[in-house]
Amino acid sequence: MAADTKNLSNVWFKLTDLEVAEGSGSWVTTTDGEKYLDFVSGIAVISTGHSHPKVVEAIATQAARGIHLQANVFTNDMMQPLAARLEAITPPGIDTFFYANSGAEITEAAIKLAKQATGRPHTIVFEGSFHGRTHMAMAMTTSKNVYRAGHAPLPGGVFTAPFPDPRAADHEAEIDACLTGFDRLLAGSTAPSETACVIVEPVLGEGGYKLAPKRFLEGIAQRCADHGILFISDEVQSGFARTGSMFAIDHFDIAPDIICMAKGIASGFPFSALGTRRELDDKWPTGSHGGTYGGNAIGCAAALATIDVITTDGFIDNVNARGDQLRAGLEALMANGPIVEHVRGPGIMIACDLRSAEDAKAVLAHCFHEGNLLLMTAGAKGNTIRFMPPLTVNEEEIQIALDAITAAIGTLP
Repeated sequence: MAADTKNLSNVWFKLTDLEVAEGSGSWVTTTDGEKYLDFVSGIAVISTGHSHPKVVEAIATQAARGIHLQANVFTNDMMQPLAARLEAITPPGIDTFFYANSGAEITEAAIKLAKQATGRPHTIVFEGSFHGRTHMAMAMTTSKNVYRAGHAPLPGGVFTAPFPDPRAADHEAEIDACLTGFDRLLAGSTAPSETACVIVEPVLGEGGYKLAPKRFLEGIAQRCADHGILFISDEVQSGFARTGSMFAIDHFDIAPDIICMAKGIASGFPFSALGTRRELDDKWPTGSHGGTYGGNAIGCAAALATIDVITTDGFIDNVNARGDQLRAGLEALMANGPIVEHVRGPGIMIACDLRSAEDAKAVLAHCFHEGNLLLMTAGAKGNTIRFMPPLTVNEEEIQIALDAITAAIGTLP
């Protein structure tokens, strides 16, 4: 059913023309009663499934108590409880939190904090990165030129380092080349004394669901430590159990100075958080950053309920089991023919590369029209299909998706 959008802006890219009335678990239902299996989940946002009852209850209870209890005027009584829960689940040393509403807001906040804390002007990002769509976040985004085109001039002081290609024939040589490229950047473009921070997605999101190799990311972190450069882990898309651990950085022997959180933090309610060490936050002048809606009481309640669900015994075990099931199915397709060329990703942050963008487009269309399955692509080439179902997805739903993908690939020449 095509949605009536005559009064809406056309700036939004639209994956489908569906008009959706409601969602439950891994499924959405249109206004004409059609059900679709949602493996997009709000672009990796619906961590506990659509309308999880515990999250719904938390939102409704808080809405009855107060909707907007503004953080500059007073401290609502959900802010500190959430901070305490975040301290318990974030990497060691992270103990102080700032709240906003979106991923772009929180990555920009991280850069502002890094500049204040170090007194340095420059930022290093990586090829394939996505950090948001506001002006500074666009300047830090290199995953696809459509995100930046037509918006120049963008803020300066942002330098781009190479990120390892997971499909490289010689992985160790690829890591060495990327670390050498980072060193060359410090030697020739942005001196360590002028570099406030490095911001990196441990798993590239819009850049194609590419997990950073352990030796590469730990090498970058060591260079940061050697030069007093702050290490920022952008967990906007990879956080809150998406990769089979609470945060993607948990897969590495790295203690980030700042961690950026959004998307899955509140199961779809607009909310984001920055975590850092108290000693760094103390260098952030009072009043130098803020936001009208930051720390919204309903958002805090939704985040607390989300964390309660995610930390339930067996929850992350299911994430890893379903991820193993999905990867195994995709790897079987890769072994059976030339269409699927590469499968990758931890937890349920999984991607597969097809032969071409045309193949990917055809597979997505077939899955949508014939299998009632919603999927998206990622990466600049358009040939990468990414899988980001709700983390509550079950074994049967993974199999439904694999059957739909198998049928779609079977139609390709």
